Amino acid sequence: MTGRTIRIGGASAFWGDSMVAAPQLLASGQVDYLIFDYLAEITMSIMARMRAKDPEQGYATDFVAVTMKRLLPEIARRRVKIVSNAGGVNPAACAAAIRGLIAEAGLDLKVGVVLGDDLMPEIENFRPQLQPLEPGAATPQRFMSANAYLGAAPIAEALKRGADIVVTGRCVDSALCLGPLIHEFGWDMRDYDRLAAGSLAGHIIECGAQATGGLFTDWRDVPDWDNIGYPIATVSEDGSFEIGKPEDTGGLVSFGTVAEQLVYEIGDPSAYQLPDVTCDFTAVRIEELAPNRVRVSGAKGRPPSDRYKVSATWLDGFRAVAHLTIGGIEARAKAERTAEAILKRTRRIFTQLNLGDYRATSVEVLGTEAMYGANAHEGALASREIVLKLAVSHSDKAALEIFAREIAPAGTSFSAGTTGFFGGRPTPQPVVRLFSCFIAKQALRISLDLGGTAEPLQLPVIAGETAGSPAGKPDLALLPDGARKDVPLVRLAWARSGDKGDDSNIGVIARRPDYLPAIRAALTPDNVQRYFAHLVQGPVERFEWPGINGLNFLLRRALGGGGIASLRNDPQGKAYAQMLLDYPVSVPASWDL
Repeated sequence: MTGRTIRIGGASAFWGDSMVAAPQLLASGQVDYLIFDYLAEITMSIMARMRAKDPEQGYATDFVAVTMKRLLPEIARRRVKIVSNAGGVNPAACAAAIRGLIAEAGLDLKVGVVLGDDLMPEIENFRPQLQPLEPGAATPQRFMSANAYLGAAPIAEALKRGADIVVTGRCVDSALCLGPLIHEFGWDMRDYDRLAAGSLAGHIIECGAQATGGLFTDWRDVPDWDNIGYPIATVSEDGSFEIGKPEDTGGLVSFGTVAEQLVYEIGDPSAYQLPDVTCDFTAVRIEELAPNRVRVSGAKGRPPSDRYKVSATWLDGFRAVAHLTIGGIEARAKAERTAEAILKRTRRIFTQLNLGDYRATSVEVLGTEAMYGANAHEGALASREIVLKLAVSHSDKAALEIFAREIAPAGTSFSAGTTGFFGGRPTPQPVVRLFSCFIAKQALRISLDLGGTAEPLQLPVIAGETAGSPAGKPDLALLPDGARKDVPLVRLAWARSGDKGDDSNIGVIARRPDYLPAIRAALTPDNVQRYFAHLVQGPVERFEWPGINGLNFLLRRALGGGGIASLRNDPQGKAYAQMLLDYPVSVPASWDL
């Protein structure tokens, strides 16, 4: 790469990611910034409960007590700057804790904290202004948390004012990367192509090792999982960037690994809406430059909307999940009868105590391809070793405490071969549901605290048309006539799935451009909907992705409520792409696959 570059390492994908990431990236000497992403919808609700119990809590405590405490001296020595959304629902407390560690260590580091994403202090004033993401959706009566997804501008301003460490609450994940790039290169907030490119760099590295071989379809090609390298984006002033990883680490950086991360958690790739820019990723190109190094370019941008997306959560009863192992002949049938008996017995008890029925129940016999529905292989149904997962929800916690007590009796009352009660007696947990909505940007007061008092930021509201643009006419060339054969999709494509609330996406990338017409012909929206009919309650949309010879599928109402609200074993659709890779695709018999 020519000209000035900025190197940004992705050191955390979620709250609970490996403690080896940040030390590995620091030791490489190849980073100017480290970004740490900790937040998901479910994380915000957990942090909200933490803050309710202790007003000094509500942030990612590991970031402070483990990462910062251990690495502050090395961060200062190497002059690497840190940007993280570890602040959760209490960024001020997170920043205060870090400042305390800096003082104890006798270091000279400035901490900036971005405030203003949390709507809860004024939620009743904001309530009439909330616009549901799904038209007609009812606004919850009480919220556990409500946070706007802020953009990169406040982060850039904190860095401009001298912050060495920037802590935010809720912001879009990619802003953690875009903020430093705006600051370092002086990008104008109307330079939408560069803002889209910087956001894309953030999107690729925000999930850590998912860009360097983690979760890759061709997992056998990824060496040394135990020492997997974490991603480094080396970004040029024009917005193009290269993805690599530290030397002497495991993992894999290739067209396939980066393309899979590109499609992760995307809806319409021509209209990926962020607070600072509406991105069009359809023409993005990924070029392999050398082993474990790729170049990414081609992102385009348009003005953003004049609204922030808000992620709000609310309490909707309770849930409990029981697991037990059953072995031997007809294990699946014995598991199903065990679940039936537990539910029938507890319902009878509920009737006697006037507790009402379950809100929902879910019986999954793991080890028999339960998630595959009618697509399960016949041999899996005859498994002689299974795990019964029985999940239930109820409006009354007392009912689920009864359910929990009635699991262990299965060990002596029901099926032979019953063993392995995982985790002991189930513990009832709150059902936290997501309510997604919008609020006008002008309604929020964003501020920045650099160690004294919070100073309001005057952020310009720039808005324009955010609808998607045509991705170009797809290549609809017909496949040659002649003999045909069916092959599984995995021989033709890579794929990755992700979640957004109760929706799931599956991105499919052809291994070769000439495979794409066959993939497109097989994977129609109707065919994909039928394949997942046992899981998907809404429609399936398909989007063209010509830059990577791909297709993206958006499955609506596909996750049983999604997150902690779902009773399913896969509430985030993590296995959906793997399931689709078994789909039979008709190809010419002459193809050597």
